[in-house]
Amino acid sequence: MPPLIDLRSDTVTRPTDAMRRAMYEAEVGDDWYGDDPTVNRLQDRSAEVTGKDTALYLVTGTLANEIALHVFVRSGHLVVCEAHAHVAGTEALSAAVMSGVAYLPLHADRCRLTAQMVGEALEPDPYDVARIDLVAVESTHNAGMGAVMPLDELQAIRKAAEAAGLPLYLDGARLFNAAEATGTPVSTFAAESDALMFSLSKGLGAPIGSMLCGSNEFIAEARRAKILYGAAWRQAGILAAAGLVALDEGPKRLREDHVNAKRLAEAIAELAPGSIDPSDVETNILYVDPGPFGLSGWDLEERLRSRGVLPTVLGGRIRQVTHRDVAGDDIGRAIDAWRSVAGREGAGS
Repeated sequence: MPPLIDLRSDTVTRPTDAMRRAMYEAEVGDDWYGDDPTVNRLQDRSAEVTGKDTALYLVTGTLANEIALHVFVRSGHLVVCEAHAHVAGTEALSAAVMSGVAYLPLHADRCRLTAQMVGEALEPDPYDVARIDLVAVESTHNAGMGAVMPLDELQAIRKAAEAAGLPLYLDGARLFNAAEATGTPVSTFAAESDALMFSLSKGLGAPIGSMLCGSNEFIAEARRAKILYGAAWRQAGILAAAGLVALDEGPKRLREDHVNAKRLAEAIAELAPGSIDPSDVETNILYVDPGPFGLSGWDLEERLRSRGVLPTVLGGRIRQVTHRDVAGDDIGRAIDAWRSVAGREGAGS
């Protein structure tokens, strides 16, 4: 039986041979003391790519986000963000437990905030009870089917935050996908934020790790929080070496993921009109409504799995994420699986 086509996430990729060699040969130290040379090179390179003063290597993007919130937001204060943002959904309990942070969620079309929405949300509470400390945006937006925050809107949101005297944080886990989709340098997006995170282990393909980037002052406090949270590394250069390869090689091939996602979306839309709008697929994430197939999300997931395709069910929808370990032939097999589910075997490629 052919291997399963794993579309659950772009976090499932295996290290490349180049990454494995780099890990084997990595020069290491003790990162708690700040003397792991490979970690330091990764942090310096990440700061260079984003245009920020410096960067901090962390085990996950969730930890990066939570440390940023801990630094920016006082306990009992609020973060303005889109209602389906990762920080306000998957990470909401983490923020509550670790930092006493709550959210002022805004519902936006395709999960993309607008400056008008943010400006209205930042109007002072006449009773001076609700205190907002931070505006957070996500790009690409996972729940928004990989939607990119347009640069002009991000710039306008930054101005709205500045007018209220607030910092702007960018959850850019897949920011390199946004850069590829728009032709806009990562540093241009990053320039509109006071701090940002990007993942090495999603589209870029490293086995582990995310980078938190910002000013020297911000990262100094973030490093302190990292140690307080028990997240200090020792000889982390072994992992950072793969991160350096990912940062160098990963962005060059993201276009392939976007092309594969669009191809898959178009095929599914043809099989079940109304299940997905291919024009909404900007990057490497697609969500499919199971309703037009006459199935629940879990039933559809089970049938796809039995045909060799692994998706994820989120909010009742089927999510599929293309990545480095999924080639064009795999997309063809995935389309065949969808055809089989839809009772359209042999309908052609």
